[in-house]
Amino acid sequence: MPKLKTVKGVKGRIKVTGAGRLIGFRAGRRHLLTGRRAKQKRQLRRQRLVSERDARKLRPLIPYA
Repeated sequence: MPKLKTVKGVKGRIKVTGAGRLIGFRAGRRHLLTGRRAKQKRQLRRQRLVSERDARKLRPLIPYA
């Protein structure tokens, strides 16, 4: 059976924890930040666990992670 290809765009954005869960950065941090509160922008800096629903879609894209 041939090797599975990793989607490089996902590889750069998503990391796998030791427990096998996926973490990544939140959306909404690129532009239009002047209208947001400081607390909201601060919270967007942190990484978060990807929801299980999204993780099911992402897992096949990073087969060896």
